[in-house]
Parts: sequence; structure tokens; C-alpha cells
Amino acid sequence: MKNYLALVLTIFYLISCSEKESIEGVLSEDKMVTVLVDIHLTEGIASAMPVPYDSSQTLYKLMERDVFLKHEVSDSVFNESMRYYLQYPDQMDRIYARVIDSLVVRETKPTSEEKR
Repeated sequence: MKNYLALVLTIFYLISCSEKESIEGVLSEDKMVTVLVDIHLTEGIASAMPVPYDSSQTLYKLMERDVFLKHEVSDSVFNESMRYYLQYPDQMDRIYARVIDSLVVRETKPTSEEKR
């Protein structure tokens, strides 16, 4: 009976730990990763354009808006999510580790032209 009770309590504990609470107005970690990957790719594209800095910043703002539209996220929700996750360094570290991994995979993945 003791083993059964311990097993049930362990299962409840694991279930409660694995459930991620969704906080209203804050993007999930998974969504933050996908949005941040596209944001950083957009920053790279804008900064690589052969235009003056102020023009690249204007271009970036336009491209950033497209990223938010693509992911169906408003800039205010994204900014609020950033403020939220910045309060929890462990979560932010985990998010950015995934962002970096995703960017590295994209960088090392051969394009269709390189495969030929």
C-alpha cells in the first residue's frame, strides 16, 4: 500500500511539474524561441544591407513588423513577454540557448544550391 501511495504521489508530482502554466499576455517559451529566431535573422539581414545605419534601422522596423504578423503576435505582447522572461534569468538562458541552437542549425544546414 505504501508503494502504491508513493507511486501515485510521484505521478502527480511529475504531472504538475511538466505542466507549463500559461501566463496571460506572455508568450510560451516555445513561441518566444521561434519569434526570437526570426527577430535575430531579421536584424542580421537589416544590418547587412548596404545602406546607412539610420536607413537600416527603418528597414529593420518594417521587417520586424512582418515577423510579428507572421507569428500572429503583437509587438506589445512580445515586449511584455521579454520583460517577463528577463525577470527569470534561468528561463531566459534556456530560451536563448534554444535560439542559438536554432540559428546554428540554420547556419550549418546546406541550402538547396549547395546540395547540387
